[in-house]
Amino acid sequence: MLAGGTGGAKLARGILQHAQDDLVVIANTGDDVEIHGGLVSPDPDLVTFWLADRIDERGWGLKDDTFLVMDALRELGDDVWFNLGDRDLALCVRRARRLAEGARPTEVLAENAAAYGVAAHVLPPADEPVRTRVRADDRWWDFQEFMIRRLREEPAPVVLDVAFDGAEQATATPEVLRAIASARAIVVGPSNPVISIGPILAVPGVREALRSAAAPVVAVAPLVDGQVLKGPTASFLRWADVSMDAPGIARVYDGLLDGLLTDEEVELPGVAVRTANVLMADAESRASVAADVLAFAADLAAGDRSPA
Repeated sequence: MLAGGTGGAKLARGILQHAQDDLVVIANTGDDVEIHGGLVSPDPDLVTFWLADRIDERGWGLKDDTFLVMDALRELGDDVWFNLGDRDLALCVRRARRLAEGARPTEVLAENAAAYGVAAHVLPPADEPVRTRVRADDRWWDFQEFMIRRLREEPAPVVLDVAFDGAEQATATPEVLRAIASARAIVVGPSNPVISIGPILAVPGVREALRSAAAPVVAVAPLVDGQVLKGPTASFLRWADVSMDAPGIARVYDGLLDGLLTDEEVELPGVAVRTANVLMADAESRASVAADVLAFAADLAAGDRSPA
């Protein structure tokens, strides 16, 4: 599975119920940021917390975490614009230390998953750093600063450009290439196609591996009734000059998809479409969407491209 953001993490949790330790999640690292003395890797950690059933009701961070360190930093006069729980901070400080000791990011994510009792595998697309940057207001923003600071201000920013710094110098890890080559199904989560899946696909070797994979590649549309439930997907799709609908999502992926699971009744050239309720409001609906997309992939692998 390729995943980023809340939608991808939720679907990963749903698929876990069906796939157990066969599940491999390649999680976006373009959102990573060095802050508070640690390296924060929001999407891989979000996926890990969801798979461990440790996600907080806020939708991010560890369940029942405290924020004593952030409170103390504010008391000392720091501008704490990036809020991080105490146990979450410990994870990120340890990540920075392990990398300084020479560990690969792939190894550190595996250690974190094991510590939280996650049997599934959470992988970065590359061990080299890839960082998403956004141009708005005639300047370049680091991704987290854009999302947390600028995006919440008025007037709303217009996305002028997106870049994945470091992607050209990165290489898909052997673990990622093996996972894609040996997969029975490849699922693209209902994540922002531009800023959550885009950084993964920008890593040399990933797109090529997907194109040559034996398994079908099936995406779950990140739209419910034509709307985005969370996050700035609409702003980035406008920048990419694609429509907020199933044809637009298929166009962003530029020939990578064999199938698209969506709640729209639509036909797409070259892409099989299956219609289903893709809203994941609770554990039951997450498992249902996961079952639908896995069944769709199995049918495509067997040569069945029917819409139902």
